[in-house]
Amino acid sequence: MALGRLVKIAALGSLATGAAALAAVCLGSGCSTVGYYAQSLGGHLDLMQRSRPVADWVADPATPPALRERLQLSQQMRGFAVTELALPDNASYRRYADLGRGAAVWNVVAAPELSLTLKTWCYPLMGCVGYRGYFDLAAAQAEAQALRAAGWEVGVYGVPAYSTLGWTDWVGGDPLLNTFVNGSEAALARLMFHELAHQVVYVDHDTAFNESYATAVERLGLARWQAATGRAAEDPMLARRRDEFRAITRRTRAALAALYASDATDAVKRERKAALMAAMRAEVGSLKADPASAWAGFSGYDDWFAKANNATLALQEAYDGGVPAFERLFEQQGRDFARFHAEVRRIASLPAAERRATLPLPP
Repeated sequence: MALGRLVKIAALGSLATGAAALAAVCLGSGCSTVGYYAQSLGGHLDLMQRSRPVADWVADPATPPALRERLQLSQQMRGFAVTELALPDNASYRRYADLGRGAAVWNVVAAPELSLTLKTWCYPLMGCVGYRGYFDLAAAQAEAQALRAAGWEVGVYGVPAYSTLGWTDWVGGDPLLNTFVNGSEAALARLMFHELAHQVVYVDHDTAFNESYATAVERLGLARWQAATGRAAEDPMLARRRDEFRAITRRTRAALAALYASDATDAVKRERKAALMAAMRAEVGSLKADPASAWAGFSGYDDWFAKANNATLALQEAYDGGVPAFERLFEQQGRDFARFHAEVRRIASLPAAERRATLPLPP
């Protein structure tokens, strides 16, 4: 996702090392202006300066007991990620920082009015991705407003963590943050496994490949963690609701994609698009009104559906659409994580067209 302040490059030791770190932390953020570089590097340096080794937090008598317990659990998960999931054994997630806010960064996504193709932002070394991150919510909202004025459909959402792809291992790696440590145990495991997967495989210019792979690792990893530690699986109602959310959005995306690819006039496309979006929201409304539904009394997705547009639907596809293909690949590799990662790396090294032919994913 992002990093920032150009004037603090010297704090990293040299202009060269600062530039390398800057390129690494621009993941998900785009780096088109000096101002953007500045907020990006400065934001990450502030984050790193706030972090301390987990062992220090655990030993500190001022650390709240609940936080101490959760940090200790995080290190059990971290070890499990190495020994059982074949994820990197490095400095990441061995430090902790309290940012004093609810998100690590805020991402901006955009798509055209009649397309599900995400706008991409590009930066040195890291290639292009379909979102742009900011350490300041006001800056993210300003970018979103400028995009809307230019005719894009836009979404802004808080991100609890981001990956520097292992580039910052020499300065402590990616730390645990208050933005995700205090959630559910399952959410903590998923996020750590997801972000560590980005350090295993990352393909320039292929958000769907990167995010679907990492999402597959988080789901497969969580299931193995729960089985190995005797933790109960997630609440069936929660799992059912999440599955229904994915199904509803998947159907809506498919219908919109077919509409946008049709020969209908733009005026007709706009009319039918409005009807499809209304039908999606009506379906959710019906589920919430059904007392036997997993959605009864649940409002957690209300804001998402109220703001849903081409950009947010396309982003959802990038994270979820390719997961089944990676899960099948995992089965083909004997459910062995080391073999699975190796095969994903092999496929990732192929030219884009061959990569898609080998492992079909959403565009």
